[in-house]
Amino acid sequence: MKRFLDIFCAAAGLILLIPFLSPVAILLRVTGEGKVFYSQERMGFGLKPFFILKFATMLEQSPQIGNGDITLRDDPRVLPVGRFLRKTKINELPQLWNVLIGEMSLVGPRPLTLAQFEKYSDEAAAVITKVKPGITGISALVFRDEERFLLGREHPRKYYSEVLLPRKASLEIWYSKNRTLLLDSVVIFMTALVVLRPSSRIANKWVKKVSGLGDEDL
Repeated sequence: MKRFLDIFCAAAGLILLIPFLSPVAILLRVTGEGKVFYSQERMGFGLKPFFILKFATMLEQSPQIGNGDITLRDDPRVLPVGRFLRKTKINELPQLWNVLIGEMSLVGPRPLTLAQFEKYSDEAAAVITKVKPGITGISALVFRDEERFLLGREHPRKYYSEVLLPRKASLEIWYSKNRTLLLDSVVIFMTALVVLRPSSRIANKWVKKVSGLGDEDL
């Protein structure tokens, strides 16, 4: 049932969003580095890597410069148009194609780069990769403004690896063990809510309530 809903929603979304996404693609083509899409290898279902698709919001060589796969507030590698696309999460919409071809689901654990995934514990990796990665998910709700958590940190990469990544893993493990269509529906609703109202804390409160994870975990 979930796969059927993924196909239906991804296909409908791509068709309905064409009039909206086309101007975005044109704008990216004529600004920045002239690239429309960005593809990056991520760890997927069953420990099978795949290439995630996004709108290009950063310099093409970003993974090799600065903080690598960690993005900070006011990161100079982010293109002018890219700031808006990232803030509104529009840059994630091309992943509907990944959903359509079966590499991702609408809801699931957010897929990490291979380097980030290697920092997961063996237990976390084994559980999380039994579920298809998602465009949105539990950890995506809680850490939707990841730059805020890294703001002012003396060693942001170390903080990400030692603090944020284990917190994300706890959430993804909980989701992987408790996923249902009802839970996915609420996650989608909460995602739409926080996109429309970025300052809202209702998603965080809901995640804490349903998962049982305390403030020290989130």
